[in-house]
Amino acid sequence: NICWTGNTLTDWLSGGTQYFLDGSVKEADYGFLSFHMFDSCISSDDGAYVFVYQKLGTKGLLMKDGNIMREINRSYYMADSYEYPAAFVRAKNGKTYLVHCPVSYCQLDFEDVETGEILTNNEIRKPVDCFHARLEISPGNEYLLSKGWLWQPVDVVQVYDIEQCLLNPTLLDVPVNSYPLLASEVAAASFIDNERLLFYTGGYIFDKKKTLKVPQGRLIVWNIKENKIEAVQKPDFMVGNLFAIDENFAWDLYDFPKLINLKTGKIENQIEEIDSGRQGSAIINHLDKFPQIAFNKHTKQIAIANPDIIEILSV
Repeated sequence: NICWTGNTLTDWLSGGTQYFLDGSVKEADYGFLSFHMFDSCISSDDGAYVFVYQKLGTKGLLMKDGNIMREINRSYYMADSYEYPAAFVRAKNGKTYLVHCPVSYCQLDFEDVETGEILTNNEIRKPVDCFHARLEISPGNEYLLSKGWLWQPVDVVQVYDIEQCLLNPTLLDVPVNSYPLLASEVAAASFIDNERLLFYTGGYIFDKKKTLKVPQGRLIVWNIKENKIEAVQKPDFMVGNLFAIDENFAWDLYDFPKLINLKTGKIENQIEEIDSGRQGSAIINHLDKFPQIAFNKHTKQIAIANPDIIEILSV
């Protein structure tokens, strides 16, 4: 149950034990808190807000400076099948929001962490039938990425302009697949920067009548602002859990950590001794274990926590 705050890892399952890069440990400041029913957490960029939750459940707790603010919930519908959708974002107005699905499994909303007001919920919302999951915010807090799924099931992604959605919440209800890959599922994705997104196309084609701009099993760099594909590579290995480092490299954590060269599609380095799970979709209920993984989007470090050790990977 780890997440990054600056260059420090915090384990909220233990009430706030901190792990420093030099190997030192600071025991829990909030040992009176019991979070053993939760198995995942995220924190705001400044570390002030933390959300602990059940990865395959409906419950979560929002905290500020180690104090519980309120309970957070999502719909029970299929909740035991796919990853809880949640992300923090700091908007241009200076406010921090928790992005999640408090009203319906298919409706993304922005909740003011301080007041609890759900700014984007109104009676004219008409969300499409999509299970949102694996939410991610672009480095400059400009875009929201949902890496969810539709009934077949197939994995899909959707990108939203955060400021525009706050002004007009119905923009959160636009159909999925507005990116250029119109006929193939997208199994994994990660922001490279504020303009580009890294994709991996999965094996399922859900509209065979459409011409595929990119075949299955490819790594793609998509320019969001210009809506065009900038690069395509065909890896000769399974890709499942991507974290972009920059325009040249990315981590992939399917089975074990791999450093991928995005210019060639080849593996530059790998550590087969580290178990980083076999997640390759938003749907994870078929997996028998979930190593705790935390990506530091500022330093591009990966932390992988297994029962007896926390491994930290750096470029």
